[in-house]
This record gives sequence, C-alpha cells and structure tokens, in this order.
Amino acid sequence: MTAHGSADPRSSATTHAVAELIRALRPELDVRVAFCEQNSPNLGDVLRTLDGPAVVTPLLLASAYHARTDIPAMIADSGADVIQADTLGEDPRLLHVMRERLAQHQIHQFERGLGVLVVAVGSSHAAANARTSALADTLARGTRWSGVQVAYATGPQPSVLDGVESLRRQGARRIVVAPWFIAPGRITDRVAAIADAEGMSMVAPLGAHPLVAQTVLDRFDHAVAARAAAA
Repeated sequence: MTAHGSADPRSSATTHAVAELIRALRPELDVRVAFCEQNSPNLGDVLRTLDGPAVVTPLLLASAYHARTDIPAMIADSGADVIQADTLGEDPRLLHVMRERLAQHQIHQFERGLGVLVVAVGSSHAAANARTSALADTLARGTRWSGVQVAYATGPQPSVLDGVESLRRQGARRIVVAPWFIAPGRITDRVAAIADAEGMSMVAPLGAHPLVAQTVLDRFDHAVAARAAAA
C-alpha cells in the first residue's frame, strides 16, 4: 500500500494504522507500506526487494499526479512484477465515513441553515477535480442543509474562502468544514486555521477507519481479478 508521504508524522502514522486494519481483515496477505516521497520506506526501494508478483495499491483519494505519473514511473524503474490498483476515489464507503465524522460532531442531516464545506486537495488534472466536485451533490442528498460546497486547499478554484462565501450566499447560517483527506497534516492544519478565523468548526479527516481499509482491499481485489482475466 502506497501513500503520498508527508513531513507531518500524523500522516505516516495514519497510513500504518490503515495497514494494520488491512492485516486484521486479511491476515493471509503480505501487506507492506511504502511512500512516494518524504517518508521511508520509499516505494521504489520496496519494489526492488520483492521476489514475486505484487499489487501497488495507492492510499490516495484522487487519480491525479502521483497515481498517474509518480507511481507508474517507480514501478517501471524497479522492473518488478507489479500491477497498480486504482485510487480510492469517491467510494460510497468513504462518504459513509465522512457522514460519520459529521455525526460525531453533532451534525444532523435535517439541520436547516447548515452549510458543509468539503475541502480537498486540488489537482492539475481537471477530470480528478470534476469527480471530487461531484461529492457535493452526493453528500447533500437526503439532507435539509442550506448547501454543500467542495473547495480546494491547493490548486484550482474555488478556494476555501470562495467556498465559504458561496455557502453564505445560499443562506447558510452555520458552516462546518469536512476535510476530504485521509490523514491530518500541514494542509489540514492550514484549513483548520482558516476555519477558526471564520468562526467555523472542522471535523476530523477520514482517518484509519475500517471502511477505508475495506476500500483499499476492494481496489486490490479488482486489480488481482483484472490480472487473472488478462492472463
């Protein structure tokens, strides 16, 4: 399982915690953790230690630069017998985790005048941003909130403050920030500082949740099945 990597130790700790959940779900699997950058072990180094076929399963939400460029390049450079699984994407299980994080923050689906600002990392890949933006409609379904807006902590528009203004125009009297991040880190800290300055609260990232581990295993299983079908 491969994560982005971060200078913030909470990020790698979350990655290892997800790996432990996967081991508990599938004790027969050889689950190894690797990172694209900043943390060790590096994915390229881990790939060069393999003595058989493997699946690189990204612990990444969006199919953006790391999934499309970095990881394939590391796999090619290693010469290992490896296939790459899909990213986690906007999986319904992850939306369930986000709703759970909101519920833990005493956010009720029938609260009127509530705006939910989903904050994600933006990408230079427009299709990845479009899929992330679709989270707003899915999360808002079945609620009486004033609105749900997706904003980006880095990269494209709308920015976090743009998202706040949009929700206020929609009539939101209270806004809660929901980070579309697996782990806390420096970016989520910056978002939290903006939220605090604007008088908003912020819920926890998705974290090392069993449904996150199940989604990783789903991507692994699909990759293995695709490889078997192509053989």
